[in-house]
Amino acid sequence: MTGSNERQVGIAGSDAVRIDDPDDPRVAPYRNIRERDLVGREGRFVAEGKVVLDVLFRAQRFTVESVLVLENRLEGLRRVLSSAPADLPVYVASRAVMDAIAGFHIHRGILGIGRRRDTQSADNLLAGLPTRALVVMLVGIANHDNVGAIFRNAAAFGADAVLLDATSCDPLYRKAIRVSVGAALKVPFAAGPDAESILALLARHAFVPVALSPRGRDDIRTLARPERIALVLGTEGEGLPEALMARMRTARIAMAPGFDSLNVAAASAIALHELWEGQ
Repeated sequence: MTGSNERQVGIAGSDAVRIDDPDDPRVAPYRNIRERDLVGREGRFVAEGKVVLDVLFRAQRFTVESVLVLENRLEGLRRVLSSAPADLPVYVASRAVMDAIAGFHIHRGILGIGRRRDTQSADNLLAGLPTRALVVMLVGIANHDNVGAIFRNAAAFGADAVLLDATSCDPLYRKAIRVSVGAALKVPFAAGPDAESILALLARHAFVPVALSPRGRDDIRTLARPERIALVLGTEGEGLPEALMARMRTARIAMAPGFDSLNVAAASAIALHELWEGQ
């Protein structure tokens, strides 16, 4: 059904098309995004919120297919939409229609569908980094909040890239992108099949892996940073496997007596700050 859906609202030099029917095929990629978020969408992903959408428009590695906006958020989105491609479809809907499309209450009222231009291999990504570089390697981090927060920290402290093993969650999950405040669209990343394969690639490109763990030998504050370093982070609780840590240098974050545990995202922020050369 289209009918009244063809009504247009002038916005940022283009037209926003009003959607009154949740089953309108033009907004099909937004349908039931909570359930579909975990199974992939043919290279597509969902960007949520004004700040994230602004980052998406400026990201070189992604394209934007369309935007769906709550009617009372359209006016406040003028500046962000001014940097969008001139032919970008912008859809506007009421609260009831938007929630019916998405399958749950979208409190920010701003969604966009992005798509990867291509998928870069970890080998090619590492080959293109500068002579002096810092990368972050994630092993078994399947929590969207943690992955998003680590990407935010990586962007804040100048990491050149993030590498993820197959057991870590996709940084382009809607929640991971939102928690990262768009950093998952800024910091280059690539995935490898397993930690061993990624370590082999790091060695090929002259990166020294350093495992962060409460059991680490060196205090992160006194660690002499190699020219090319990979900060390796493991899942909460179990942390990095001992067999994997035995193949790397190890570092720890000093803490008060009787306590030796931090959330992996918080730990990454401290470690990356110590390794950051922009201070």
